[in-house]
Amino acid sequence: MSPRRGGGRAMKVRVLTFNTLFRGQVRARIGALAEIVERADYDVVCLQEVISPRILARLRGGTPSYPHRAHVRGFPLVRGGLVTLSRWPITRSHFLTYTRSLPARPEWILRKGALFTRVRLPDGYLTVVNTHLSANLDVDWSPSNVYTKVEESELRELAAAIGRIPRTEPMAVMGDFNVPRESPFLRAFTDATGLANALAGDAEPTFRPEIAEFEPIDQILVRPGIEATTRLVFKDDVRLADGGAVQLSDHFGIDATLTVGTA
Repeated sequence: MSPRRGGGRAMKVRVLTFNTLFRGQVRARIGALAEIVERADYDVVCLQEVISPRILARLRGGTPSYPHRAHVRGFPLVRGGLVTLSRWPITRSHFLTYTRSLPARPEWILRKGALFTRVRLPDGYLTVVNTHLSANLDVDWSPSNVYTKVEESELRELAAAIGRIPRTEPMAVMGDFNVPRESPFLRAFTDATGLANALAGDAEPTFRPEIAEFEPIDQILVRPGIEATTRLVFKDDVRLADGGAVQLSDHFGIDATLTVGTA
């Protein structure tokens, strides 16, 4: 399991981003997800809503071929619910915690933010940013909405952190942005950071439409020099160890092949 080399010194790196859903048959679903990820050819996996340390342990036990992992243990929860798995060495990681903004809400306990990891590839490095922004509880992304203002503030913090990393460093930023793909303030974020949305123009929802009608809110953004092909995964029910079947999450996953040029 390794980055595939293309022509020249470019490499193909397989990534996955997926919001795992923190409630419901979590242990069983994480077990099924771990089996799928362990059999797959992903190089890096970014997961959101892995909140419980016990669920994190279940995930780690089921993915032995990903020896390199990044997360931050908080008490009593995994900070931000963010976990990044890698088959390639992680040479550095740090967690950016978004500033808490009113209104007060239960997700404050998660300390949402962004998990930065620098992955060492055979011919260079790739910085991977795994993030989960605050939810828009009104499902209203108009500029005056209070939750829109929270998300805009978090995007500004994330843009500032990304701006401190040299633009020559290949980078992929992914996760549950809780922001519609075509929203003007997400475009302002990509303009400020120089990132391109790998799914730009794709209107297929990433949240299960039978649960709620959202525009696509999960994203993969890449720096110039990286090409990406993407597809949605985990649309079908999966079989559990007890013989039952269940949806893996209320989100779909985004599977991407990144063609990364090396400096």
